[in-house]
Amino acid sequence: MRSVALAWVLAGGVTAACSTPPADGGEVDGGVDAPPGAALGSVQYPTGRTQSPLTPDLVEHLRALHAKATGSAAVFAKVGDSHTVSTGYLQCFAGTSVDLGGRDLGATVAHFAAGDAAGTTPYQRTSIAAKVGWSAFAVLAGSPSPLAQEVAAIQPAFATVMFGTNDIGFGRIDRYGQNLAAIADALLAQGIIPVFSTIPPRDDDAGADAEVPRYNAVARGIAQTRGVPLVDLHRELLPLADHGLAGDGVHLQTASGGACKLTTAGLTEGNNVRNLATLEALDRVRRTVLAGEAAPDADAPRLAGRGAADDPFVIGALPFADRRDTRTDGADAIAMYGCATQDERGNELYYKLELTAPAMIHAYVIDADADVDVHLLAGTPTADACLARGDTTVERQLAPGTYYLVADTYAGNAGDYTIVVVAD
Repeated sequence: MRSVALAWVLAGGVTAACSTPPADGGEVDGGVDAPPGAALGSVQYPTGRTQSPLTPDLVEHLRALHAKATGSAAVFAKVGDSHTVSTGYLQCFAGTSVDLGGRDLGATVAHFAAGDAAGTTPYQRTSIAAKVGWSAFAVLAGSPSPLAQEVAAIQPAFATVMFGTNDIGFGRIDRYGQNLAAIADALLAQGIIPVFSTIPPRDDDAGADAEVPRYNAVARGIAQTRGVPLVDLHRELLPLADHGLAGDGVHLQTASGGACKLTTAGLTEGNNVRNLATLEALDRVRRTVLAGEAAPDADAPRLAGRGAADDPFVIGALPFADRRDTRTDGADAIAMYGCATQDERGNELYYKLELTAPAMIHAYVIDADADVDVHLLAGTPTADACLARGDTTVERQLAPGTYYLVADTYAGNAGDYTIVVVAD
């Protein structure tokens, strides 16, 4: 049951004032009813790697998306906040101070350097869709939105997307997920392939930094359930001194030799690391989608189960994400739970979680036009086993044991949702 907030105050700095974003996630130009994760083979995006899996079926999915594109295959859009506005982000690839450290990335650098992004290269383009202090909502606001304006201006076939550093200040991770999903779906509707990124640590604020892994789990989930690339920048920054950040503990630092110095010395700083990881992601897409090369990953972890009470989807690892549609998926077996009195008349889907150690679990349901609630059950997938219910979020410290998370339609308001589960 969703409460509708009517105002969002856009912040001008890194730490946004705690205003409430609009319930619909902002106006989106060219939205798309994209297929649920099941249609993509339910590939899971595991942690422990910087580039998300690119399997044969995902490559075919991206090729089919690209076939709808009307823009230039040599142009990408830059979508984000001050991290993306920074002159340290990608701009140096248009110049001569580039040292790839012996990596075979020169063809990809040249490919996009030849692109025409409204009179300049996509590396040098000052993006309408990237501004200092922005949250994910800001790029969707207005008609036409900044995202739509940038797409119309440069006609890209790809886009790099990173938001979250400012969104943390608003304290509404479900709205963050709605907005990221809206960005992804608006781009995909036009055949534009987004490359998402996790965000850096927040060394300026311990409380904000504690939220970073949760926001990154949502970004991972949106990318995974749309079958598009994800760069785990956070993972790459964690081992670095000061996490590769500047003195403010927020923004990425550039190495003394420039942000395109991708040598051992250069890759001690955040902008250099982000540039390499982003270039590698673009290289993987260029080779497979444009040049027809084989998928670099033979396979990836796959989702098991059917989502039924007697055969639930298995949460094999955390963070976890899945996307379904209760108009067509699931069945209506539970109309009310023992822990709540809300009308849950509509289809539900079940996810099984086995914990071998105590954990603080955060489960988020991200929807837009639908109203899908999340329930936590202990031991058995029955209404009486309910421990907690949330409109968008359930957070609970749990002992070792067997649990079920149930995404259930509220009052028959069925539709598309994405579930994300992460543990502290």
